[in-house]
Amino acid sequence: MSQSDADSAGLSGSDLDEEQRFPMGTAPDAVEQPPAPGIDITKPHVARIYDYFLGGKHNYAADREAAAQLLQVMPTVRTAARVNRRFLIEAVRWLAQEAGIRQFLDIGSGLPTQQNVHEVAQAIDPNAKVVYVDNDPLVRVHADALLATTPNTVVIEADLRDPEGLLNRPELRERLDFTKPIALLLVSIVHFIEDTAQALKVVKTLRDALPSGSYVVLSHGVHDESIADTLDEAVAIYRRSNTGVTPRTRDEIARFFEGCTMIGNGLSPMAEWSIHGPLVDHEENRIVSINELPEMRGFPLLCGVGRIER
Repeated sequence: MSQSDADSAGLSGSDLDEEQRFPMGTAPDAVEQPPAPGIDITKPHVARIYDYFLGGKHNYAADREAAAQLLQVMPTVRTAARVNRRFLIEAVRWLAQEAGIRQFLDIGSGLPTQQNVHEVAQAIDPNAKVVYVDNDPLVRVHADALLATTPNTVVIEADLRDPEGLLNRPELRERLDFTKPIALLLVSIVHFIEDTAQALKVVKTLRDALPSGSYVVLSHGVHDESIADTLDEAVAIYRRSNTGVTPRTRDEIARFFEGCTMIGNGLSPMAEWSIHGPLVDHEENRIVSINELPEMRGFPLLCGVGRIER
């Protein structure tokens, strides 16, 4: 794992204690960039809050205020965002390198950061194709700029809650071949669909559109009775930010993988997930243990990768 991987995954010591150094969520190097036309920066957006937790600069005062409130309720949420990013990087690397996947559909992709999906996949095969999808116009603005000279990669502004509309978008059909395996990336996005029946229907619609041999990569907030009050506070903060969120039970999350064979250690707590045994630092060939992230024990987020079998 390169230093950029480690930084974006939250494995360095300076990142792990950043919550304590900036408890109110305002890093000293935060830069207020002028918004693109038509983008409302007075209301926080989950993509920009996540960008802030990853150390990005594509966020605004309202996003940082919401992030500060979340940090007060769940002090490890910044580290969780970065470990969640590590999960995405490791999954994409394995899919491209070991499973031979050359097509990726990343829904709820968020703002560009270090080690983006196309960079990981195309480092293994420059011909790998990636479609990013997000409903935040700012994501499209920044991604368009980043991808202007990047072949085989496109960003679509669309909403996960309308999977049929997304699947019928010409930009998607022109980029991806639905007769060949595709990796569907749903990383920390499905829990923002509040109604469980709707969430299951959305994921099923997307999953059913993919051929056998495709993969589902998903992380999702899990309901944990032992920290129910904390979760309720976090949910309330998101709802005040005009974004509903629903942590679900393990059994409910497992249903998103119906028809799939789970890979690695299956549906697992975020910091314990691995696709092939312990997490490995690819640069130093060093085992990364959960013991290096003790504050992540029990964090309410489950991760998994499943292969669609028909």
